Amino acid sequence: MSAENETYDSDALMAAITGEEPADEALADAAFLAGYRAAEADIALLREQLGILGETLAEPPPEPKPVPARLRPSPARRRVRTLAFGTLAVAAAASVVTGLGWLLGHSGRMNQDASSSADSASKAESGVRFGGPAYLACATTVAEGEVTAVEELPASGQVRVTVRVSHYFTPTRGAKDLTYVVDEYDLPEPLTKGTAVLFGVSQGSPVPDHWVVGSQAIARERAWITASLPESRTLPC
Repeated sequence: MSAENETYDSDALMAAITGEEPADEALADAAFLAGYRAAEADIALLREQLGILGETLAEPPPEPKPVPARLRPSPARRRVRTLAFGTLAVAAAASVVTGLGWLLGHSGRMNQDASSSADSASKAESGVRFGGPAYLACATTVAEGEVTAVEELPASGQVRVTVRVSHYFTPTRGAKDLTYVVDEYDLPEPLTKGTAVLFGVSQGSPVPDHWVVGSQAIARERAWITASLPESRTLPC
């Protein structure tokens, strides 16, 4: 058993044992999902060991080849070989039972290592995604405003979008109108004149790499950006 799989949440272990697919809410929990995947891996290993043990026990012992009487093993030696085979079978079965007991014994507490790893990954991801401190530290433009013009460019799959900027997050100020030629598939939805947008341009990119459309979605991202700005000013790019 690997070190990262030392403990599981009891619900994660039972779901892995029964083979039932956890609910979507449970799968959205990073700590539960890590414990569930770890339990699945260990249970699969135990099942494989049980299968090998079953095949071994099901096979009849090989027929002894006739040997001259003077070379034939004594009954005592035959009993030793039989006992040795039985001992190995019992030892193998004991190892499987011990493994299962190990799983059950650890099912009463949360997988702290998995939870910690999930938390670290979540924090790292939240820092670099759009609106996070690391993203803002390296972005050349993060702003919100209203679309004033959308022009489809024939046979190119691209559109020319012009935005009247109402607020700059980074830099603190800039041009009143910004125009970009972007691929249509890079937009979360088709833009029309009057659409409220929030967008970000990463360093080295000529066009936005992220668009947020609609007042409600913008309000959520605005709060995240505002909270991340102070930390972003302390980070190098």
